[in-house]
Formats: sequence, structure tokens, C-alpha cells
Amino acid sequence: MPQQRGEHFVRAVERTMSVLRAFTAERAELSLTEVAQAADLDRAGARRILLTLVELGYVQQTDRRYALTPQVLEFGHAYLTSRSLPQIAEPHLQELTRQVREMTAMAVLEGTEIRYIAQVPSPKLLSVTIPVGTRFPAHATSMGKVLLAAVPPERLEASLRSVELAPVTPHTVTTRQELLAELAAVRKRGFVIADDGLEEGLRGVAVPVRDTDGRVFAAVNVSLYKHGSTEEGVQREIVPLLARTAARIEADLRVRPGNR
Repeated sequence: MPQQRGEHFVRAVERTMSVLRAFTAERAELSLTEVAQAADLDRAGARRILLTLVELGYVQQTDRRYALTPQVLEFGHAYLTSRSLPQIAEPHLQELTRQVREMTAMAVLEGTEIRYIAQVPSPKLLSVTIPVGTRFPAHATSMGKVLLAAVPPERLEASLRSVELAPVTPHTVTTRQELLAELAAVRKRGFVIADDGLEEGLRGVAVPVRDTDGRVFAAVNVSLYKHGSTEEGVQREIVPLLARTAARIEADLRVRPGNR
């Protein structure tokens, strides 16, 4: 028997959500026929919904195949940030700041930008300060590179084709080829040390934060000025502390209400 729906139920929304749910990790790219079958729709209806989502930026079309874009992550980020992710992360960022005496932060990817959702300032008189809510181009930041590296390569290339990699400083990566090569290296290393991309003399160090399914959904970092550190020292001393901080945040996320 069909499920009873309320008087305000909108079937167009139901059909759109069924199209979005047709895409999974195992079925990241689908043809129109495959989407229609998975969503239990006719081809004409599925096609209209897909093309609408393409125009809105949530789906990309390559030849006759469709795939979700990173823009769909907005929904997950809104959920996570509204359910106390910053409050979960902040005690761990505070402890990291106490250890390294530098500003620490957490950010999420929104399209091709990052947005800061938590930060703890350095106790130093002269230090980096970036308010919560600040947005930066992802390609110019350490956390952005960590987050972009987690996007499937085919979707990432399509997303980057629609945006200009504008220079923030003379050292910012501005070519897609160079950025894609750098992100491939990030996937192997599991961390980023980025110099001068956002501000001359500024060094950002970042690692990913994963959800309970192992997917990267946020990044944490330490921001410091280059004159007080070496890349070798940062990799030896700060990267392990950052990795432990990310692991503690992930552990707290696993035991939060609703994940037990």
C-alpha cells in the first residue's frame, strides 16, 4: 500500500531527492537510464530534474554521464555545523593551541571556497587571527587543499573548469595542472604544508577530518609565520599533533548523540 503523505507533501521534491539518492560511492557516475531506474522515474522526468540540478550546480554532465558536484556537500556541512561540530572541535583546538602556541582552526569546503567554522587564537601578541565565518579560495589555503584533495578527481576537474584560480599572492597556485598535481601529492601524504599562498610569510599546516564512514568532511590546521619555523620542523613536530587532534575530534563525533 502506498505510504500516506501529508496535505503539504510536494511530489516534485520527492522526485528530486530520489534522483540525488541514485548516486552513491559505488555509482558515482550514471547514465540517464540508470538514474531513471534507480529513482523509479520515467526518462523524461529524470532528465528534467537532472538538467535542473546541472543548472543549479549540484550535478555535472560529461557526455551522456551525470555525477554529483562538490556543491552537494553544502547540505552535509549545514547539518554538521548546526549540530555542534564547532563545539566538539573547539576543546581539541584549544589543547592544540596550548601545545603549539599558534592559531588553530577548522574549516569546511563550500564549492571552491573554504569557510572557517571554529578557531582558537594564539596566545602570542603578534599572531594570525582569522574570524569564524571567513571564506577563502580553497586553492590558496592549506585546509582548502586538504579538502579539494578528497574530492573524486573527475568531479574535481569539472568543478575547477568553472572557476578562475585567481592569485591571492604572487605565490598562489593559479593553473589547474599545477593544482591537480599538488592535490595528487596531498592524497599520498595525508597532510599539507602550504607557504605564502594566502599571505606572504604565512605558513599553513592542515590535515583532514573524517566522518564515521571515513569520508573527509572538514580540515583542521595550524597557521604560523614562516620566520619562526622550518618546513622540516613543522613536519616533525606539528603534523603529528594535528593528526592526533583530528583523530580525537573524529572519536568524539563517533560517540555524539545519534551516532551511538
